[in-house]
Amino acid sequence: MSGGVEQWFDLTRAIVMPAQCDIYGHMNVRHYAACFDDAGWHFPRMAGFSLEEFRARGLGTVVATLTIDFHHEIHAGQLILVRGALERVGTKSFAHEMRLYEADSMTQCATQKTVEVCFDTRARKGVALPDDIRQKLAAISTHGGSNG
Repeated sequence: MSGGVEQWFDLTRAIVMPAQCDIYGHMNVRHYAACFDDAGWHFPRMAGFSLEEFRARGLGTVVATLTIDFHHEIHAGQLILVRGALERVGTKSFAHEMRLYEADSMTQCATQKTVEVCFDTRARKGVALPDDIRQKLAAISTHGGSNG
């Protein structure tokens, strides 16, 4: 990813619990997805607006695409840090990357890349991001602005 370190945000922290581990002794993939999902909700605050404000407009986001790459095991009792950055902000959508680290060693354990679409919760369809929201998201994008 291009862009400066200042565009990456600490989004959430957690600990791997024994119940999150599979028969091989490492955190099961479904729990990586949950960690990333929890972390993604923090992007609006990083951009300077609240989820409550977004929902009050009748808006939400839906995931259009999502991939997770697994790099290193993480085990029960280890601490998790999820960092994230917005990569692109378009007319209706935005893309972000999040990285899950074992917090003590900062070993990168997984990477999630996601595209989210602005969604009208009443009409149940994709809509354009409001200009003020798009501008706030673009301001923290690793590309430094809106593209598309």
